[in-house]
Amino acid sequence: MSENQEKNRRCKSCDENMRISPEKLERLIEIATRERPLAPEEQYLQRIEHCRDCSGLQFGSTCRYCGCLVEVRTRLQDSTCPYPLAPRWE
Repeated sequence: MSENQEKNRRCKSCDENMRISPEKLERLIEIATRERPLAPEEQYLQRIEHCRDCSGLQFGSTCRYCGCLVEVRTRLQDSTCPYPLAPRWE
C-alpha cells in the first residue's frame, strides 16, 4: 500500500502529531465522563482490551473508525464499538 493510500485509511484529522500526553488524556477522560454513566470496571477492561487489539487503533489512543479516544469511549456505559464490519464489543 502506498503512503498516500495509507493516509486515506486514517482518520482525516489525525497524524503522528496527534499523540496525547498521559496527563492530557486523564484530564479529557475526567471531563468527558463527569456527568455520564460509566461502564462497570470489568466491562471497561474487556472493551479496552478489544480496542488495544484492533487494527483500527491509531497512535495508541484513537479509533480510526470514529475518531474518538478509546480510553474515553470504552468507559462510557452507553457507548458501542464503531468497527464497521461487526462491533467488537457492545
